[in-house]
Order: sequence, then C-alpha cells, then structure tokens
Amino acid sequence: MRIDLHTHSHVSDGTDSPEQVMRDAHSAGLDVVALTDHDSTLGWEAAARQARDLGLIFVPGCEISAKYHGISVHILAYLHDPTHERIRAHETRVVTARRDRARLMVERLAEDFPITWDVVLDQTQPGTTVGRPHIADALVAVGVVPHRSAAFDTLLTTSSPYYVHHYAPDVIEAVEMIAQAGGVSVFAHPGASARGEVVGDHTINGMIDAGLDGLEIHHRDNPPHQRERLTEIARRRGVLITGSSDYHGDGKPNRLGENTTTQTVFAQIEERGMGAVVRP
Repeated sequence: MRIDLHTHSHVSDGTDSPEQVMRDAHSAGLDVVALTDHDSTLGWEAAARQARDLGLIFVPGCEISAKYHGISVHILAYLHDPTHERIRAHETRVVTARRDRARLMVERLAEDFPITWDVVLDQTQPGTTVGRPHIADALVAVGVVPHRSAAFDTLLTTSSPYYVHHYAPDVIEAVEMIAQAGGVSVFAHPGASARGEVVGDHTINGMIDAGLDGLEIHHRDNPPHQRERLTEIARRRGVLITGSSDYHGDGKPNRLGENTTTQTVFAQIEERGMGAVVRP
C-alpha cells in the first residue's frame, strides 16, 4: 500500500479543493491519504466522500500550529474528535487570529506595494482560513513577485518588516489537546532547518513525555543529518516514524507520494486513534 498522511486543500493553504486532492491522490497511485489542513477539519466530509468513490482509504486529520519559545512547531493530528471542546476552541481562535494578522500584514504591505485586502480575498475559497499563502498569491497576482515561494523568501519571511506574529499554543499544550480529543499526534517536518530554527532533542523528548506519538521523518524539508538525529530519537523513545508529501497542489513543489508511511505504522495510527478511517 502507498500511504501519504500529509496533504492540504484550499480550506487552508493548498490550491485545490478537498475533492481534487483526493482525485490527485488517486491519479498518483496512492491507496491511503490523509487531509491535514491547518487548524481545520472543514474539508473532511467532501474529501471522504470523494475518496470513497475512488476506492481510496481516507484518514481524517489536521495540522495544529504551535510554538516553543518563538519557534514554529506543526503537529499533525489524526483520527481525533473534531467536536472536542478544546479542539473547537482552538480552531475558532486560530481563524480569528489569522484573519486579524493577515489584515495587518496587508496594511503594512499596502504602504509599499499595490496590494489590497480584496485582492487577498480573491485568492481564497469559501471557508478558507486566510493566511500568508493567500497574501503571497495576491502579491503574485499584482505582479510584485513571480511565485508564492518568492514571496515567502522575501516579503513574508519572519524577518521581514511586514511580518506579524500570530497566536499558537505551546507545543506541550497542543500535544495534550490532541490526546484529550482521542487523536494521534505526529510532529510534522521536525528537522526542517531551511524554514527556520528547529527545536532540539530536549523539546522533542518533552513532547514525547506529554504523549506525542510519532515523528514525520521522511519529508523533503528534513535534511539528511536531521533525519539521522530524528531517527535515533524515534528508535530510542519507541515512537512512530512517518513519511509524507506535505502536498499543497500548485502552492509548493511537493508531489503526492514522494514520501510515504509504512503499512505497519499506519495500522498503529489507526489502532490508537479514537476516530475511524473511511474505507470504500
């Protein structure tokens, strides 16, 4: 079985609908696929329906944005209860905070570039949580940068004068929240040093002590030396090792199935989670 447990739709920062992500997954020869939009489960129903029709096994998930002393940390949650009180409160707060933050960033950018809030909204779909990717797409639309990656490398980087910080829970709080909602938690791309500072072994061990189930080691943004470090931690602490594409449609170069998770690990995730995968 070919298993990809990290994809995004236009509900968060992907470019395609949940249904299209499933169709692309089928075309890529996948057997199992998870939809893991940032801090949102709104795409689950549509994705599950399309996956079932295509004969795919669908895994409900999301990617929780957290922080550790200013370092951005993303935690994949699988098979959790989307109606759990803490999960719903988190998602509500994130939507408001991201929208307010995006408005402020656009106001700052508009002082120097021909960008407006309406142009940003033109890059979204109904129900989309507005964020930096949509600002990047707006900058492309008005001709300021050639593509989304160029915007993130320059105007939208964390060191940019236009950048605005946003709400995110502490990593331990996020891991505990997922566990309380009956979910399985996996630290997404934990060695992605090109994106910025990564957390050290002590922090990862603390997350494992708090209930973290696994590490997403096989990911294009984890360089070889980080994969070695993370594999040693995973083996020493007995946590799951996953691999995924982190697919965003045309928003990133990542391709479906470029990294995958073993059937054995997938079975363990399914066994641990409170929720159920959707089978055809």
